[in-house]
Amino acid sequence: MRLFAAVVPPEDVIRELAVEVEELRRLPGADALRWTGVPGWPRGGAADWHFTLAFYGEVDDDLVPELTARLERAASRSEPFELALCGGGRFGHGRTLWTGADGDLHPLSLLADRTEAAGRRAGVVMGEHRRYKAHLTLARSRTGADVRPYVETLGRFRSRTWTVDEVALVRSNLPRSGVPGEQPRYEVVARCPLGAAG
Repeated sequence: MRLFAAVVPPEDVIRELAVEVEELRRLPGADALRWTGVPGWPRGGAADWHFTLAFYGEVDDDLVPELTARLERAASRSEPFELALCGGGRFGHGRTLWTGADGDLHPLSLLADRTEAAGRRAGVVMGEHRRYKAHLTLARSRTGADVRPYVETLGRFRSRTWTVDEVALVRSNLPRSGVPGEQPRYEVVARCPLGAAG
């Protein structure tokens, strides 16, 4: 199964983001972007909008219990921390529009490193290590788009602060219908409490 580790914001923060995305979707040219959530609420629940910590890709079913155990250990070594959704930016000349994070960013980055190491120790074949950049993807474009108005609007956005107290192991179910623009569906398969939260 296709898996990744993530921080999933709580439902009330997701609602705040949904209101912001609704405003973004009213800007000129918004219909040219593939948005990651349905207006008002993500398709598959809160996990549709998340901060990916480590992407594991296709993981053999036999490795999932070991990966989960190692992810639990990695989470238990990290204390809960404060985070908020804040601002925005772009990757790839407008191919990806995202909102960022504010708050305890060092513990978030450390958690990303630990979840990546958990995957490697569990025997998951992973790509090259990259420096962690906290972002929650809001929209994509196949050709690149001028997303400056969206980034400018996101510059005024800040959600309430919440306490991150768990890591989610998330399954990504890729689209199979062949319908253009169909997005993956996400399913939380394990929740791993952070340090004192466990």
